[in-house]
Amino acid sequence: MPRPLRTVRTSAHVRPPRAALAGAAALVLLPLAATGAHAAPVAPGPVPYAMDSSNQAGWWSPLDTYKGAGEYAYLAFNEPGSSAGTHRVAIARRDPSGTWSRLPLMNGSTQAEYTDDIGHNQPSMARDGSGRFHVFASMHNNTWRYYRSDTVGGAPTNHSADMPDQGRNITYPVVATAPNGDLYAIARVDGSGARHGRLYRWNDAGATWSAVATFALSADRSVYPDDLQVDSAGNVHILFEWALYPAQTYRHELSYLRYSPSDGTFTDHSGAAETVPVTTATADVIQPLEAGEAYRDSTDTGPVVQSAKLALAGTSPRVVYRYRSPSSGALFTVRYGYPSGTGWARQTVYAASQTRAAIDLTWDPATASKRVYYVTESGTDRVFAATESGGTWTSASVAPGLPIERLAVKRDSSGDDVLYLAAPGTQKLYYGRR
Repeated sequence: MPRPLRTVRTSAHVRPPRAALAGAAALVLLPLAATGAHAAPVAPGPVPYAMDSSNQAGWWSPLDTYKGAGEYAYLAFNEPGSSAGTHRVAIARRDPSGTWSRLPLMNGSTQAEYTDDIGHNQPSMARDGSGRFHVFASMHNNTWRYYRSDTVGGAPTNHSADMPDQGRNITYPVVATAPNGDLYAIARVDGSGARHGRLYRWNDAGATWSAVATFALSADRSVYPDDLQVDSAGNVHILFEWALYPAQTYRHELSYLRYSPSDGTFTDHSGAAETVPVTTATADVIQPLEAGEAYRDSTDTGPVVQSAKLALAGTSPRVVYRYRSPSSGALFTVRYGYPSGTGWARQTVYAASQTRAAIDLTWDPATASKRVYYVTESGTDRVFAATESGGTWTSASVAPGLPIERLAVKRDSSGDDVLYLAAPGTQKLYYGRR
């Protein structure tokens, strides 16, 4: 059982049925909130397939879940390639009985294989309302590398030619499923003098992708997508950072934007209209520049942001991120942000030791409580979940004894947190449920 480890005092700063594919039964996409009894907890254990050491990122969305006759989990990952420095891409599928199966991404008759590029060439995936898997794989200033199932639950095949913005160089694709079965994706698109953030939509009924809008663009800046969530009303919530153009290890001014498909408008967290693309001057900034913080290159030793994730309290955003503050020295602390009037309030969740670029957040609507997941740089236990009560954050170990370096977490339809835990040093991927 996870055990309490640390206590940290906070400080405030300012689906309905859809038409199935031919020959397949109709499937139902369930609401975002919990819809049934919790499944039995599962202690973190290894997925029965080899994982490549390149399977590590902070921005990705490699995990999805689905509730049919029980809870399913889908873990997109890099597995070892045919030679050193390469990887192949696959989905590990876990059914409600705990049985695993493997779905390789296919380029014709061969499995998709790419050159390693740690921190960039990792997969993001989602399952649409018709039961097809969508995977974006190994894209770092590359044209689209997009795979989709041709049959319900089938192995994804190369459908890169189906994407808009052909011929553009794309990085950091993040994807999420809407309650009606559509998908939304964000990515960074290359450009001259700036790299902008772009929003895309998969129309599940029409089986087509389209570009919605360029949502963020500022001269001499690059947009870094962090996360994407869709609420029960269909609103799309977008989380991203800014860096000095063309690309930097460290970023600044973590920002938020909401898109309403019903009327095509963009707003900030308070509902005030935003004109897109937003810039660094007009964006809804969660973490403003602090003392000594400025846009610099990757040698920057001052205050910076690196990695962030998003959860929804109904239709209201909640955000967790790593921040190297003016007072934390070299340490990346973990911060939690939430709307407060016309601005954002911020709390320090954890600041006792160095953390990795691996962080996530879930929200429980039944108890109006959150869990912040983070990974420490060292220690026998590396993965922790922090909860808050009365202004105090308390952390508990999640994967005792496992050398986890990267993670993703998703709350499923039963109200459980599904864990995707990667240990690149031992080339193992772990699954858990809590």
